[in-house]
Amino acid sequence: MKHIVLTGGGTAGHVTPNIAMIPRLKELGYKISYIGSYEGIEKKLIEELGIPYYGISSGKLRRYFDVKNFTDPFRVLKGFMEAKKLMKELKPDVVFSKGGFVTVPVVIAASRKKIPTFIHESDMTPGLANKICIPFATKVCCNFPETVSQLPADKAVLTGTPIRQELLTGSKENGLKFTGFSSNKPVILIIGGSLGATAVNQAVRAILPNLLQDFQVVHLCGKGKLDENLKDTKGYVQYEYIKKELADLFALADIVISRAGANAICELSALNKPNLLIPLSARASRGDQILNARSFEHLGYSKVLEEEEITNESLLDAVYDLYKNRETYITAMSSSRHKNSIEQIVQLFEKAVN
Repeated sequence: MKHIVLTGGGTAGHVTPNIAMIPRLKELGYKISYIGSYEGIEKKLIEELGIPYYGISSGKLRRYFDVKNFTDPFRVLKGFMEAKKLMKELKPDVVFSKGGFVTVPVVIAASRKKIPTFIHESDMTPGLANKICIPFATKVCCNFPETVSQLPADKAVLTGTPIRQELLTGSKENGLKFTGFSSNKPVILIIGGSLGATAVNQAVRAILPNLLQDFQVVHLCGKGKLDENLKDTKGYVQYEYIKKELADLFALADIVISRAGANAICELSALNKPNLLIPLSARASRGDQILNARSFEHLGYSKVLEEEEITNESLLDAVYDLYKNRETYITAMSSSRHKNSIEQIVQLFEKAVN
């Protein structure tokens, strides 16, 4: 039986593409194991799926001063010893890494054991963990055409990002039932990421009375970010987080306002949903969301409004312009070549295993 080890952790974005791969891997008869950190978000997500989970020690590699910089190298070293031991015990045929610092020891240990190792970079510019892993990888799968030129020519493969196939099966009727909305007014879906985006939430709520004249609004606002004052507002529903009904809400939405995390925007593109991206500002991140958003804007998939540019007027203009020109965005996304990322990546595994 073919055996694959999946690894990735630290944020949901480093886990969901791995989860998206699992049904196809099972169909092809792979035995699946997962290596993550002792108590990261990935542990709960993977154990819920009944996949054998192995925790290893994980440290963060920082580019700035922090007291933990003195202890974390020892954690990384311990993680490497544990990963080496797991490679010996599990004897996988192939390893797939989705990034995050926990993957560094796993990729290096697999490479030392001559196990074919594939890594995936969702963002336009590789993060630090993946940068360290690239020399040890067999191939590097990436999401943006612009990333290919930043990678070794013999390793780069443009695949797009694996997305959860169940998102493609939503029902507009179920979405209407779930929200209690009417079918005669268009719907805007607002997604602030798994933690919610305070800046996006505030900006949307500031123009809500204007939006509700022409739209109905579904607002996924993040844990602890509900606004009690808006609870009974007609045509507006808010949820901290949605799991099961997300596909139906996507099916219901005519346009989407979202952060520009790589997984989120790939899901929007796969679903052909016209979208307004408000990337996380460079002050609060390494600026990768801005690069992601600009790439999708350049391809004609998205409209972009940076956080610093938001006023009530600019946001309203952007929403109405997006809705008016929605067919143009749908046409551009429909012609994207990255609709079968899972299949492309799995073919790489099959080639290596056989």
